[in-house]
Amino acid sequence: MTDSTMGTDWDKLRTSAIEAAQLAYCPYSGLQVGAAAVVDDGRVITGCNVENAAYGVALCAECTMAGQLRLTGGGRLVAVACRSGTGALLMPCGRCRQILFELGGPDCLVDTPDGPAPMSDILRYAFGPGDLP
Repeated sequence: MTDSTMGTDWDKLRTSAIEAAQLAYCPYSGLQVGAAAVVDDGRVITGCNVENAAYGVALCAECTMAGQLRLTGGGRLVAVACRSGTGALLMPCGRCRQILFELGGPDCLVDTPDGPAPMSDILRYAFGPGDLP
């Protein structure tokens, strides 16, 4: 399925998220999580979860993906898909929704159970850099 407004190949993006999830380090929960995003210059970046015995220092897939965004040239996120290693759709947690909003803005599309939706719908009443003095 290709999104007509952004030209996003959602099937390819979802497959990239699944492939990233299969590289996850998750010895504690066993839940492989992958995230994939299209950047405004057309790149596709990915991330996977990295767990830790000290639970609070684990990294979500979206966090490692945010690092890849910066390490590979920056830009803005246009579309994001999160999947398990078996292909199940996963929604970003609250912390990750804020990270996606920061790096993609209110128009960044996120795959949801109802299909792609803008961050403005997923993270209602969000705040970003434009809200700071």
